[in-house]
Amino acid sequence: MFAALLVFGACAQQLRAEPVTLDFALPIPEADPAYLIAVQFAKRVEARSGGPVKVEIFPAAQLGSQTEVLQKVKLGAIDITATTPDYLIKYEKAFAVLVMPYVFDSYEHAHRVLDGPAMSWLAPLAEKQGFVILSNLEWGFRNLTNNKRPINRPEDVRGLLIRVPPVAELEDTMEALGAQVSKIGANELYQALSQGEVDGQENPLNAIYYGKLYRVQKHLALTRHAYYNSVLLISAQSWAKLTAAQQIILREESKALGDAVRKRFVGQEEELIARMADAGLKVTHPDAKPFRALMEPAYRKIKVRAGEDNVRRFLKMVDDERGK
Repeated sequence: MFAALLVFGACAQQLRAEPVTLDFALPIPEADPAYLIAVQFAKRVEARSGGPVKVEIFPAAQLGSQTEVLQKVKLGAIDITATTPDYLIKYEKAFAVLVMPYVFDSYEHAHRVLDGPAMSWLAPLAEKQGFVILSNLEWGFRNLTNNKRPINRPEDVRGLLIRVPPVAELEDTMEALGAQVSKIGANELYQALSQGEVDGQENPLNAIYYGKLYRVQKHLALTRHAYYNSVLLISAQSWAKLTAAQQIILREESKALGDAVRKRFVGQEEELIARMADAGLKVTHPDAKPFRALMEPAYRKIKVRAGEDNVRRFLKMVDDERGK
């Protein structure tokens, strides 16, 4: 009997899950406040899993550009990453609806939509492409800076040369306001602004501040023209290798990570505005209504790319969650 127990114990030991190390590719540098939150996420996952699941973080795009990383995640070569919807559009066109301008009234409104009906709709579409969405994070409402003039009305944007990232929906938005668009790379943006190659740019406040872009700009307009979400996702192949218990831990800690990032980014916006104003940036608070009224050309283009049915479905979600 004792010998049989020994054999059974040895077999059970062999069947026990081997330690798992998940690579977590982050585009942000270690100086970004969200990096420290990611470190805490990794520690909590390891502690709760009793050691078998470790998360190794690679910040500052060490494992490649976001485009390269996302493809590697799809293939299972990298396990986890945080990305914004524009990179997922390549794999599923419905994600383009998330970048539509002037659809959300507030952070609370955006979070209700994205955590609720939009997640229920988009997450299965992402999984078909090889990505399991773990949680929503935060990037923030996008705002406009420039060196030419204060922006109080849509007419003030007309004729400005504005750098946008390579995201068609953001290009549509700026063009609807009469701006000219430049697609200078992110790594070249600071120099381009300082040398006057472009008049301005648009980004969430945390990117403007931590990227030090405010140092080479004179005016900040809180246009809040587009809400930019980010998501934490894992390769479907990596997800399938985890036990059910490990998956639960990862989902719960991903939700905690998302909540912490939102709290940090949203909670510090007024502080960042004050810091940049103290540094000399002139801040305006334009009324969104006349800007929104000019967005129909942008909406038409987005409907073509995202699919009219997808846009209609998303806007119904937005309306259903408005004012709750």
